[in-house]
Amino acid sequence: MDKRLSSRQPTTMAAAAQSRTHTSGFDPVLTVYHFGTDNQESPTAGQVQEVKEAAAVDLGTLLDAGGSAVVTLVAGDTRLAAHRAVLAARSPVIAAVFSHGTLEAAVPDVGGPLLRHLVAYMYTLQAPQLARMAPQLLVAADKYGLSGLKAQCEQQLAAQLSVETAVATAVLAIRNSYSTLKKAAAAFIKTHIMYVMATKGWADALHCQPEDFIEVLKLLSEPPAETSTPATGDSEVTPTSQLHMGHKNCSRAPVPAAKHTATCPTPTFDDASVSFLRTLSAAEKGRRLMKAASDGAVQELQMLLAAGADVGATDGNKNTALHWAAWQGHVEAASCLVGAGAEVDAGNWVQNTPLHWAAWGGRPAVVRLLEEASADPNARNVDGDTPLHFAAEHGRTEEAIALLDAGADSGARNHKGKTPVDRARQFNHQHWIDRITRD
Repeated sequence: MDKRLSSRQPTTMAAAAQSRTHTSGFDPVLTVYHFGTDNQESPTAGQVQEVKEAAAVDLGTLLDAGGSAVVTLVAGDTRLAAHRAVLAARSPVIAAVFSHGTLEAAVPDVGGPLLRHLVAYMYTLQAPQLARMAPQLLVAADKYGLSGLKAQCEQQLAAQLSVETAVATAVLAIRNSYSTLKKAAAAFIKTHIMYVMATKGWADALHCQPEDFIEVLKLLSEPPAETSTPATGDSEVTPTSQLHMGHKNCSRAPVPAAKHTATCPTPTFDDASVSFLRTLSAAEKGRRLMKAASDGAVQELQMLLAAGADVGATDGNKNTALHWAAWQGHVEAASCLVGAGAEVDAGNWVQNTPLHWAAWGGRPAVVRLLEEASADPNARNVDGDTPLHFAAEHGRTEEAIALLDAGADSGARNHKGKTPVDRARQFNHQHWIDRITRD
């Protein structure tokens, strides 16, 4: 048998992988339910992805096939013998290759170790728990029609998302149209955006994979989930004056806006609570202050400030508590911090100010609050982007109008020479352009 196999040239699977020809399978099936990541809500019936894969092999065919029962898969220097019936039952792509008596086939774009895991899965229907190899296994499983392995690999990747891997996982999902994994990666990045932006993966995607990076940003530009904010009793007034494009500094008539008093409500805590907080280190007080700001926990903010927490404390990316309150849209928390002396134009590690984050995150009430606190509407980050650039990039119209009311420069160009309108056009936000230029 070895001589017969060695006399044949390996047959490529590339064409078969392209066509995904389906062959008749067997009635028993394996059902894999895909639930996504642990931090997502429990799936509804419509959200459960059901993947069926042949789970039985007619062992009688192994007895009756004689010399053709065993075939050889080749990947580089690796040669693996396997039963034709097992391979055919698992993968329609491989079944198509061996359907005409072929005894040996090359498996392109798959290394020896990966091929071993693929074959092992086809025999056991158990996906290897290998975090490092999960991306390659996912792509190979999709290519060769191993639907059960594909679903399990997506689950593994979603479960092991981290700030270091999130961008690369999102790019992988976008390139291969893995919709469930794409949603999981986008949700993770949105939740941990400030930390993800500080990683090498974010920088690499920005500079080395610009087209993929734009697709990632489009995912993130979807409106965030509504964040509950304390009721203020104020109402925002829609501006009536219009922007006239083409003027370097467009002047807009002052428009009455909702007023936010930058003070904290009367504290309701006791001295014992403050006394305890005073015993904490400065670093711990700062950490708690930023957590309280992100959560919108105004009473805890009050206690920490009364206990001497530094309102200008920063995290590892130089974000202040006001950055976090602005990103999450907590108006009362932001007002409390401003009243306590928080620097409204503080720049983080890339010089994004709280106003940048409020404009990006879709927080018009916070934008107006910061403007009333004299935040600079034309502050620039390291790329030369202003808050109006961020509002344009993410299609935030109400935020843009608020910024323009405060004197934002509609003609400001970033370091690449792009104006806010250029950014809106690049990300297909025609509604943004129409809204701010409407007569």
